[in-house]
Amino acid sequence: MFTLPHAARTLAFLLALGVGAGCQRMPQTGAIPAKGTAAFWLTNPDKSVLFQPQTALRWNTATPAAGTPVIEIDEKQTFQTMDGFGYCLTGGSAELLHAMSPTARQAILRELFATDGNNIGVSYLRLSIGASDLDARVFSYDDLPTGQTDPTLARFSLAPDRQHLIPVLKEILAINPRIKLLGSPWSPPVWMKTNGESKGGSLKPEFYDAYARYFVKYIQGMKAEGIRLDAITVQNEPLHPGNNPSLLMLPEQQAEFVKRHLGPTFRQEKIDTKIIVYDHNADRPDYPLTILQDPEARKYVDGSAFHLYAGPIEALSQVHDAHPDKHVYFTEQWVGSKSRFEDNFPWHIRTLMIGATRNWARTVLEWNLAADPQQNPHTPGGCTECRGALTLDGNTVRREDAYYIIAHASKFVRPGSVRIASTDSETLPNVAFKTPAGQQVVLVQNNTASPQSFSLRYQTKHLASTLAPGAAGTYVW
Repeated sequence: MFTLPHAARTLAFLLALGVGAGCQRMPQTGAIPAKGTAAFWLTNPDKSVLFQPQTALRWNTATPAAGTPVIEIDEKQTFQTMDGFGYCLTGGSAELLHAMSPTARQAILRELFATDGNNIGVSYLRLSIGASDLDARVFSYDDLPTGQTDPTLARFSLAPDRQHLIPVLKEILAINPRIKLLGSPWSPPVWMKTNGESKGGSLKPEFYDAYARYFVKYIQGMKAEGIRLDAITVQNEPLHPGNNPSLLMLPEQQAEFVKRHLGPTFRQEKIDTKIIVYDHNADRPDYPLTILQDPEARKYVDGSAFHLYAGPIEALSQVHDAHPDKHVYFTEQWVGSKSRFEDNFPWHIRTLMIGATRNWARTVLEWNLAADPQQNPHTPGGCTECRGALTLDGNTVRREDAYYIIAHASKFVRPGSVRIASTDSETLPNVAFKTPAGQQVVLVQNNTASPQSFSLRYQTKHLASTLAPGAAGTYVW
C-alpha cells in the first residue's frame, strides 16, 4: 500500500499509527502508574477500544456500595510460575514475515517481541518440527525417494527451515534473547511410517530409535544456529491422523517411545530440552494420565500440553491434581476466518487467558502468528480458514483477534510471574499474577450482557472499575 523509503524509526512510527489498509490503531504507551493508582488497559468486543490504556484508576479505602461485586487479590496464595504467552510461529507465518521489506519486518517484530513502549512483549513461541499444515508444502528433515530409508539419519538436514524460519527466528532472538521456544512435530519422515504417507499412519517400531535421534539432531542443529529449544512435544494432536501432515500415536505407543527411546536418548546425549506429552484436546485427559502413570515414562516427562477444540478447560486441573509435580501447558487454539471478533475475543479471554491459567497452564498460545488475506499458505488438505494474529499483505499489517487476546497478558505477565489467588466468579472471570518486578496484574472479563461495575480489593484498599458486556481489562499496579 505504501513504499518504505524512510528510516526504521520513521516507519515504526507510521506502523504504530496503523498505516496500511485495514490496520487497527496500535496501543499507545501507558505511563507507569503513579503511587496510589493502577494502570488499566481495555478492549471492547465492538472494537471501539482495542488494547488501549485508560485513565489510571485510584485506590481508596472506602467500602464499596452494597451489592458491588468484589474481586479480592491474595498474593499469599500462590500457584504455578508462568513461562509465557504467545503464538505458533508456523513455517507459513515465517515465510510471510520474511517476504516483507527488512525495515517493515523489523518494525512488526519489535512490536510483537520487545517489551518497551508500545510493544506487546510476546514471550513464548511454538515451532513445527518439520512442516505443519500451515506450511506451503509438506516436508521433513530427511525426505527420501519412495522405498528408501535412512536409519542412521545420514541425510538429515534443516535446509527447509533455513529458507524462512531460521532467519526470522534469529531476528526475533536479537530482539528478545530470552524468548522460550517449543518444538512440535506434525509427522516423522514418511519412510518411518506404517503407511508411507505424510497424512496419518503410525510410527514403525523399528524406527523408534531413529526417530528419537531425529529429535536430537533437530535440537542440536537449531542450537548450532543459535536457537535453543526449551521444550518439545512428542506429537502434535496424536489422535488426529486426518490432517496433512499428521501421525496417529496412541498413549501406549507414546509411553513406549518416551521411556525406551526418546528419554534415554536425550539423557545419553545430554539434551536438557523438556519432553512434554500429549499436545491435544482436553476431552482426553486419560491420554497424558496413561503416560504419567507409567513410572518408567514419567521420569523423563516435564508435563503435558493441551488444545481446546474439544473437552472442558478444567481437564487441565484433573491432570495437574493427579500429578502435581508435572507441569501443564496450553499450546494451541485457532481463530476461524469466518468467525467474529465480538464472539472470539470474550471467549478466548474467558476460557483460555483466564480459564487455562486458573487451571495450572504455564503457557497460553494462540495458533498461527500470521496468514495472508486468503488464509494462506497451507499444505494440500491443511487448514484453509486459520486466521493469523496478523494478516500480512506484503508490508501491510492488520492486527487480528489473537493479537489483542495475547497482548492483554503478554505485555504485563512476564516470564517468571506467579499466579496468585483471586476471587472466582462466573460473571466476572478473572486471574491474577505477581510479576518478577513485584507488580500485580489482574485480567478481568465481563461475562454478562450488561455493563458491570465491580471493585478490586488488594490488602486494605479498593479500586472501582466498570466493563462493557464482553469487555476485558488488565489492571497493573
